[in-house]
Amino acid sequence: MSLTLDRPIKAPLPGSGGRFPGLRRRRLINLFMHGLLLLVMVATAGVLIWVLAYVAGQGLKYLGPQFLTQTPPGNPSQPGGGFLNGIIGSVITTGIATALSVPVGVAAAVYFVEYGGRLARVARFLTDILVGVPTIVTGALVYAVWVVFFGFSGIAGGIALGLVMLPLVIRSTEEMLRLVPRELREASLALGVTKAHTVRSVVLPTASSGIITGVMLAVARAMGETAPLLLTALGNDLFIELDPTKRMSTLSLQIFGNAITGFKAAQARAWAGALTLVIMVLLFTVAARLIARRSSVSRGR
Repeated sequence: MSLTLDRPIKAPLPGSGGRFPGLRRRRLINLFMHGLLLLVMVATAGVLIWVLAYVAGQGLKYLGPQFLTQTPPGNPSQPGGGFLNGIIGSVITTGIATALSVPVGVAAAVYFVEYGGRLARVARFLTDILVGVPTIVTGALVYAVWVVFFGFSGIAGGIALGLVMLPLVIRSTEEMLRLVPRELREASLALGVTKAHTVRSVVLPTASSGIITGVMLAVARAMGETAPLLLTALGNDLFIELDPTKRMSTLSLQIFGNAITGFKAAQARAWAGALTLVIMVLLFTVAARLIARRSSVSRGR
């Protein structure tokens, strides 16, 4: 037994130049998967860059000061004009949708994560179903319960967009709240702070950056929606409408209406409107990131 224990170990150590069974195969598989993922990432970024570049190339041919300060001409075949009424309408309807969906969505996510229970599980299941509901169905629902009684309006469009945004806000907020370390909650509760105050003063500020990002993704989704607005806001192409209780046009509606015509001038306005919509979403996203970085938690205080 002593001779066996005293015998030197001759097995090769990692990095000593010895050969391990299957080592070369594992390295090749690892290299292949790394290259495959890199290729997928490059392809995804390439498609995005191509779409943005094409939209920019087509939109810049027409986009100018007059496009941002004028309404479309009465005759769609005529050149000139702009989508000022659609820009204003998009801001109003999306603002209504944000005001309706964000408080409800954040509150629901807090209840799911911090309190839970059977009701939370049922509500989470319904939220998952709502994510997959086509937006045209959402528009039809709002048409049946609102438009039939109160007429087409920006408020109806905002309600429809709010229903589109709600499950996205809930899911993104829920995921951000789950990333907050449990130790922060326990430390606050150990000091005698109530659970509600802990959520308000510790959990939500810690997750604020991710919550804001999720909200902006939902806003970007809502600003690009057309189908629910066809059944709710309906559109008002020739006039600037500031009253949300009346028919209201949006950028997405104007892009759709001008793109399906056979007139080159209208299609040019549609490309400019698409570029304007992309720029608006980009500006909102950048603003949200800057706001999140300025929060006390993001600065590490």
